[in-house]
Amino acid sequence: MSAGLQWAGRGIRPFLILGIALLVVWMGAMSSAYSLRLLTIVGIYALLALGYQFIFGQAGALSLTQGCFFGVGAYTTAILAARYGLGGETTLVLSALLPVLLAAVVAAPVLRLESHYFALATLGIAQVMLLIAIGWQDLTGGANGLSGIPGLRLLGQEIPKGRPILAAVWIVVALGVVLSSRITRGLYGAALHVSRDSPVAAQSLGIDTARLRYVMFLLSAAFAGIAGALYAHTIRVVSIEALEFPIMVACLTITVVGGRTHAAGAILGAILIVHLPEWFRAMEKYYLVAYGLALLAAIIAAPYGLIGLLQQWRARLWPEPAPDLPQPLTMSIVAQTRAPAAAPLLRVSGLHKQFGGLNALEQVGFAVAHGEILGLIGPNGSGKTTLLNVVTGIYAPDAGTVELDGVPIHGLPSFEVARRGVARTFQNINLVDDMSALDNVAIGFYRSEKGGVRRALGDGWSDPAWRRARGHALHLLQGLGIESVARLSAGGLAYGIKRKVEIARALALQPRLLLLDEPAAGLNEAEQIDLAQRLRVFAESGLSILVVEHNMPFLMPLVHRIVCLDHGSVIAQGTPEQIRKDPLVIEAYLGEPPPAHEARLA
Repeated sequence: MSAGLQWAGRGIRPFLILGIALLVVWMGAMSSAYSLRLLTIVGIYALLALGYQFIFGQAGALSLTQGCFFGVGAYTTAILAARYGLGGETTLVLSALLPVLLAAVVAAPVLRLESHYFALATLGIAQVMLLIAIGWQDLTGGANGLSGIPGLRLLGQEIPKGRPILAAVWIVVALGVVLSSRITRGLYGAALHVSRDSPVAAQSLGIDTARLRYVMFLLSAAFAGIAGALYAHTIRVVSIEALEFPIMVACLTITVVGGRTHAAGAILGAILIVHLPEWFRAMEKYYLVAYGLALLAAIIAAPYGLIGLLQQWRARLWPEPAPDLPQPLTMSIVAQTRAPAAAPLLRVSGLHKQFGGLNALEQVGFAVAHGEILGLIGPNGSGKTTLLNVVTGIYAPDAGTVELDGVPIHGLPSFEVARRGVARTFQNINLVDDMSALDNVAIGFYRSEKGGVRRALGDGWSDPAWRRARGHALHLLQGLGIESVARLSAGGLAYGIKRKVEIARALALQPRLLLLDEPAAGLNEAEQIDLAQRLRVFAESGLSILVVEHNMPFLMPLVHRIVCLDHGSVIAQGTPEQIRKDPLVIEAYLGEPPPAHEARLA
């Protein structure tokens, strides 16, 4: 993926245009019924893989139900068309709808699972559906399946075999490509990217990652169901093979070989995987060995898929100029709130968090006033980052309360805490390396721009929300003095610059409370002075800031008050001068008095 986040694959557009032209010529040159049928099957598998890219590629979840959804769609069409004589207007719609309903039912329990547990759960669902198809003989025909399925009939006219059904299938594939490209572009596509590669960061930006996965799961089911319907109308026989695991294996292989996130990858992968057996069939007993070696070679040569390989070739042969920057759009850093009240913005009371037998936090309590900069210090392992994780909803407290403007927020999911005005950075920088610095910041506007799949479909190709988000993001980078790195991939930036990019991304939420976890790490003295000055300006505009920091020369002149933790408990809180002299703090953390040169940071 390019640093400019070109979701449409602009860098390989010449290859795509050439590929489309060759595909059209190839279709026109075919004359045998077998070749036309084979290319029709390619289109059906391409559509199946297009759907699988939503859940596997965009959401990053290894689902093993895509073949099951395909089979459900095929059986739905077989039953409705063969037994009730319904036309394609009905069979296609219901063949998409029933897998979506099945996906919606199973999503609640399985989407909460992670990694291989999710894969095993979805595999179990697929096996259950296979057993139902075998056992429910009156409906499905059992092991014998259903035959006598008519061809695809639209508006009362049956589409003949050969080129007509081939054209119909590929028209559906083209519509699927348009829909897929529309959904995975712009602001929504960026949200999918961040949610897949850095889900914790995505939730800290107010993005409901579980909802994104849910939507992708339903879309994958719809595409699979339509592919199954076209399969039934093309083959005209549906048996339990449509629900068996080899369909899922073929779909997964197509997606991996072609490319997980680009629509063209589904088409290239389908062409290769469907035709490989034909190319090696003449080898007779060595056919399976040759087929396996060819697949292995393709995966080794193109670990990011054939589309990824094309992107690499294009980058070497015809490097693209850096993408144009948007016009910066000014914005308020701090959310518009009512006049500060006497009550603090953040109040933490009696907070307790235990991991196993270890008390990470014990009776922690403090407050952050409106417009205050509060420092949080303590030795390593004292519970500072755990405290931030509890405040932001990553962990739920075992006891105690966290209130924002008098409203309890403890126990809320992380994305809900972010939506209420709490933004943060991380101790270990949590940017998406293959996105540009500008796009990493722009995704912070997902919530304010009301991002979602409906917005993605409704905005069209112009992506006004994404353009506005990038314009505001450039303004934030300018505000932190790092606009020069806007076009660069985040993964290639210096450590200190990454810190500032992450701060800019947090500010994109227009928060009321900003939590910074070691913001001065990686910055030289001049950069620390600059950052401290900018944070003071933010606080003067009404932003409350909680800073976790080990760098005392940076922290002491910056903050209004300091809270010190040790072994999960608050041992002192007060002004920097009071903390500097506190014997408990000196013993647990500060040790010797800080160096005199810290005054230069004031």
